[in-house]
Amino acid sequence: MSEIDPHFRSHLEAQAKQAADNPLPPIDQLPPEMVRAGYRAQRQSQDQNAPKDVEVRDFAIPGPHGEIPVRLYEPQGLGKPSGLLVYFHGGGWVIGDLETHDGHCRRMARWGNCRVMAVDYRLAPEHPFPKGHDDALAAAKWAFDHAGELGVDRQRIAVGGDSAGGNLAATVAIDLKDDPDRQLAFQLLLYPATTSEWTTPSRQTLDGPVLTFQAMRWFEKLLAAGGHPEAHRLSPIDRALRGAAPALIVTAGHDCLKDEGYAYAERLKQAGVEARHVEYPHLPHDFYIMADISPAVIEASRQTAEALQAAIG
Repeated sequence: MSEIDPHFRSHLEAQAKQAADNPLPPIDQLPPEMVRAGYRAQRQSQDQNAPKDVEVRDFAIPGPHGEIPVRLYEPQGLGKPSGLLVYFHGGGWVIGDLETHDGHCRRMARWGNCRVMAVDYRLAPEHPFPKGHDDALAAAKWAFDHAGELGVDRQRIAVGGDSAGGNLAATVAIDLKDDPDRQLAFQLLLYPATTSEWTTPSRQTLDGPVLTFQAMRWFEKLLAAGGHPEAHRLSPIDRALRGAAPALIVTAGHDCLKDEGYAYAERLKQAGVEARHVEYPHLPHDFYIMADISPAVIEASRQTAEALQAAIG
């Protein structure tokens, strides 16, 4: 395995020292809202230099379990109609929100030359599985049905997400593949969770540095999907994939999810889906929303946005 990016190494070493000097209880002993607040503050502090020339509008759309807050990003000077990325944030279906991923969405909108609609889907444990997945599918359908209002070309709509959000995007792409009126142009899957199994080498050996096994188990416990009749939605790698939208799958070298991301790209190809896999071997999980830590994040973000623009721009 490649050495971790030196900027991230320095950051993680400083973080480890701070944790040793001021230890916190294990994550599973903290209330979710406290973990969410800490995650939000941390990620916002690590991403303060995103493009400012992007107009932002917050509103709500209807969903099967009530209104769903969304945030629309529109780069200044972008014409109509444009492409649209419907984006689902990461955070294990338990943490993360519109603020944790604001900088990342601004970069994808500006550098991808498209509109981005970030979706604040319901989180566990207050809203157990599959409510978050239901929200994600409803938001994607709404985007197609209201494309004109959004200034969007229905033929250039993509879904995307990172980590748990990548799982949501992959699932939505599968759910829509046989919908003749809502054909996605692209799916952007950033270090996605594609299985609920712990069988890959990276899930068995890469405990951290950012996404730990303890955090993964905590997410699983709060999501409470075990035994649910729709639990298959957590494992898109085991579903029928033929006919799904073309995909870019990005993985990080220092991430326990990397093997399932690569395997998902291979499964898509085997199903006849155009799929490309890119790995950033020196970067950890969550790197897209820690842009101020290393120039490597900006370079990766630009490359990802270029792929997005090529697909829907």
